[in-house]
Amino acid sequence: MSCVFIRGLEVTACHGVHDSEKVIPQKFVFDADIETDFYGAAKGDSLSGTVNYSAVCDVIARTATEKSYDLIETLAYACAAAVLEDRNARGLKLTVYKPQAPVKHKFATVGVTLELKKERVILSMGSSIGDKKGYLDSGLKLLEGTPGIRVVKVSSYIETEPYGGVAENKFINCAAEIETWLPPEKLLEEIHRIEAECGRERTVHWGDRTLDVDIVFYGKRVICEDDLQVPHPEYSARDFVMKPLNEIIPDFICPVFKKKIRDIRF
Repeated sequence: MSCVFIRGLEVTACHGVHDSEKVIPQKFVFDADIETDFYGAAKGDSLSGTVNYSAVCDVIARTATEKSYDLIETLAYACAAAVLEDRNARGLKLTVYKPQAPVKHKFATVGVTLELKKERVILSMGSSIGDKKGYLDSGLKLLEGTPGIRVVKVSSYIETEPYGGVAENKFINCAAEIETWLPPEKLLEEIHRIEAECGRERTVHWGDRTLDVDIVFYGKRVICEDDLQVPHPEYSARDFVMKPLNEIIPDFICPVFKKKIRDIRF
């Protein structure tokens, strides 16, 4: 992957925890490395296939001046999120320097650095209570409205029998492909928030629910944590997961089975 970079972008803005910093502008300096694939742009000599560094400078400057933050950590995330709205930007390393910070020692500068990378994530979604289609629609809308998440593709909705011997109602299920720069744990937090906003109550394991969202794949990563296992350990045994996956990502290669979805028996 190639990179477009910016060094020493100066923006005058008001950020800081002290009252004076909120009203007296000071200098902030930005370094940015934007991961992108500009082979097509280079081959065709076309700006549309790469990241426009002038536009990135405008985005950072506008984001840094339109709102005041106490922390440069918050400023960095706001600017990074804005830059990553560019579809050609695949990842970003951003450093924010605050050379005029109110520190009672001699120093050159202080600052923060963050790195974000867009990942292809596959979700399985289901509902078995109330307006099932409505809950799936709401869940997708809330995903799209979450900063750092873009819904790329959604499968057809299918009706399936309950799984696990606990739920009593039939489900409506689908799969969704999203693009996100949220780390897996933060994505899971947002998913739980969305489920709760749709009325999900975690009372009975595998019971009926308004909305259930599982992370099936997070890029090519294999994650084994107490509260998160990716790929989802039971996805290949569930036809209500595999049928939608075969519809939207038949050629995706499972990082565990090393097979395309279309070639995995279920």
